[in-house]
Parts: sequence; structure tokens; C-alpha cells
Amino acid sequence: MSQPSDQPGFENELDELRAKVDSLAAQLAQEYKMASLGRLLASIVHEINSPIGSILSNNQVVLRSLELVKSALGSGDAASLAKASRLVETCLSLTAVDKIACERIAEVVRGMKTFARADSSEARKVDLNEQLQDTLKLTQGEFRQRIQVETDWGEIPQVECHASMLNQVFLNILVNAGQAIEGQGKITVRTRHEGDSVHISIADTGPGIKPENRSKIFAGGFTTKAVGVGTGLGLALSKKIVEETHGGSLYFESEMGVGTTFHILVPVEQKNKAAV
Repeated sequence: MSQPSDQPGFENELDELRAKVDSLAAQLAQEYKMASLGRLLASIVHEINSPIGSILSNNQVVLRSLELVKSALGSGDAASLAKASRLVETCLSLTAVDKIACERIAEVVRGMKTFARADSSEARKVDLNEQLQDTLKLTQGEFRQRIQVETDWGEIPQVECHASMLNQVFLNILVNAGQAIEGQGKITVRTRHEGDSVHISIADTGPGIKPENRSKIFAGGFTTKAVGVGTGLGLALSKKIVEETHGGSLYFESEMGVGTTFHILVPVEQKNKAAV
């Protein structure tokens, strides 16, 4: 007599395991995103603290100047009025500086909001040039004066995508490029419309990727960074976001002593409308 088949039970267990793996993958992606934000936190705090310090200092000067202006206007003599006029000019100059400082803070906050905002389940059309510009604002504190960033924005159509997921990809590759450069260097970001896709390239002037490491670059857990600097998850998750979620392509070219260029191709229209 034949024994009853265990195949249905095995399939149920397999489905449960798949569900657990999918859940863990989603959790890992979210935790990596938060870790990426954490790594940038110190530089972002610096970016915000500097203009805030300038505003507070200028505010004290403006307050003292206004008190002197009030006193000068009260006296009514010509010398005092001339002094009051000079103080007003000083205040106007400081408020112009404060305006720049406030705009700088607003740019950083906008970049953070763009990166951290959760995507809806539906893809939406966005300008990837704007998304890249916002993401670059987050890297300025980390790059400081060490790395020059050049941009070459092409005329591209709006792309249907999950914007914050792609921002995570852009940020990861930009930070990797900055960390690959020792000392002074340059990162070049270009966008082009090619057929039914938008092509983003991010090139650095780092030392290049060693030939023996190139086949491992997108493997989960692989990193060439020091312990505590890299998790080896960024590029693996980036490839999943670009290729599996968006149906695009992520690859790189590298030459020792010259640098590395990552290429991101994202379809203008999404065939799969739901986020993965």
C-alpha cells in the first residue's frame, strides 16, 4: 500500500519560510535605511548648527544695533542720525546673511524629508534631477571641502517610481563614492534620457575596484570597508530596488587608479505598479 504524500505539508512549510524571508528582507531594508540616516546624522547636524550659530550671533548684533538706533533717533542731532543710518545698513547686511543661512537649513531639511518620507504603495511620477539634487544636499556635510561634486543634468522626462527607494540608492552610491576617495577628489553625476529609460551615472576619482572584488560587489554582506564603517548591505539592496522593484538595471565600470562609475537605468513607465 502506498504511503500518503507529505508534499502538501512540505509546500505549506515552504510558503511559510518564503513569507518569513520576505518579511525579514523588508525589515532589513528598513533597518539599513535608518542606519544610512544615522551615519549621516553627525554631518547633517554640523550643516544645520553652523548656519544656526550664525543666525544667533547676528541676532545679538541686530538687537544691540536697534537699541542704539532707537537712542540715536531720540536725540535728533545730525551726527546721531548718521550713526543710526549706518547701523540700519549693518542690520540689513546681517539679515541678508541670515536669509542665506535659513535657506541652507531649509535645503538640508528638505533633503532629509525627501529621503526619509515613506513611499505609498503606488508609484508616482517625479523629476529624478530634483531627487538627485535633494540627495546631494545630504552629502555636503560628509564631503565637506574634500570632494568636488560636478553635475550634468540632462533633459529627462518625469519617471514613474518609488522615489524614496531610489533616493536610498542614490545616497548609498554617493556616500560609497565619497568614502572610496582618499584625500581630495571629484564625483560627477550625470542624467540622460535613453530610449524608454533614464540613465543616471555617478563617477568617482577613487582608486577603483580590485578585479578580484568586482564579482562580489553586489553580494549581500560583502564590503571592502573597515569594521564599523560598512555593512555590505547597501549595494545588494540598491540592486534589488533598481532591478526587482523598478525593472531597471544597476551595474558599474571600474579602472584601477582612475575610478569607478555606477550606472543606474530606471524605466520611465513602471510595468509593475505595486511596490515590492
